[in-house]
Amino acid sequence: MKYGLLRVWRDTSMIEFSDITDFFIQAVDKLKNGEFNLSSPLEEIVLRSAGSNLAYVDHRKDALNKYGVDLWKELREEFGKGEFNELLKKSKIDENLKYSDSQQFPDFIFKVKETKGEFTCGSLLELKDSKGGNIASFNSTIPTQSKTLEEIDVINGRNLVSRIISIIDRKSPEGKYYTFERRCFYLVRTHSENQKKTKTSIVDGSFFETIPKNHLLYQVFYQILHNHIKKKELKIDSNTLKQVEKVLSEITDQTIIASSRDVEGASIRPRLRIMAEVHSEGNPHSSNYPQISEKSFNLILKSTPQTEKIKSTLLKEIPELKTFTIKHKRNGDHIVLQFSLKP
Repeated sequence: MKYGLLRVWRDTSMIEFSDITDFFIQAVDKLKNGEFNLSSPLEEIVLRSAGSNLAYVDHRKDALNKYGVDLWKELREEFGKGEFNELLKKSKIDENLKYSDSQQFPDFIFKVKETKGEFTCGSLLELKDSKGGNIASFNSTIPTQSKTLEEIDVINGRNLVSRIISIIDRKSPEGKYYTFERRCFYLVRTHSENQKKTKTSIVDGSFFETIPKNHLLYQVFYQILHNHIKKKELKIDSNTLKQVEKVLSEITDQTIIASSRDVEGASIRPRLRIMAEVHSEGNPHSSNYPQISEKSFNLILKSTPQTEKIKSTLLKEIPELKTFTIKHKRNGDHIVLQFSLKP
């Protein structure tokens, strides 16, 4: 990390973005130095740029074997081998889990920080790589502006992620730490195999969450109900329908929806897995946003007074950056900080 930032991030209004902005700075620096390029594996871009700032890596085996990033190195050196192994044992992390490819959500989580007794940073980073121009589908979760460890455990159907990250962060895996709202970011790449057309962006989850996730879930069930009424030509009086719709409006908690169900007499436990496809207006690499050029690496943040400060800071840190605002048709202005590779 460039040490000039340490003084700037003492501004508490900017600290909560410091993990993702430091990652962006490091990635741009390594792109300029040719340590990787826009066609490199997304995992490599993250691990080489943010490795020491990560509290969770999903593919820990590949991180170590391919890129020499050991999630546990700092902890092992701090505690010593014996105490370190005892710590893992208490958290039920055996040798296989320590360096496994867990196939859990998300791909990466940054280390948490504390400012005046409050948690900050600890951002989630999910990778989305696509050979074409569309963003790859979200197969197990709805992209949102923030998520808690509690939500993550429900999405995964197990608490492996919260157990690992709490060890690295040296926090108790419960209480405020467990329910702290962590910002979600998505490292999105399109046209990954075409170096002339490829675009790569770190996208704030606000770009995808254009209506509150709770309202979105209610609307899904509402549409399912009305589609069945239409298909089966059901005759339901308006008062009954209003009562049913009122009940549906309370079905908003993804942690409940995604939980496995015990149904009397059933030999299976049904579980709803929520998938999501990105509308073209929610794809910053689509033709709706022509300002985002090919062969570029971008940081996209919702425009606020806070992110305007961040923009000014990053422009001083990386003079080559181009900055502009794109108007999300469903969610207002977003700031784009763009680093373009020379032809």
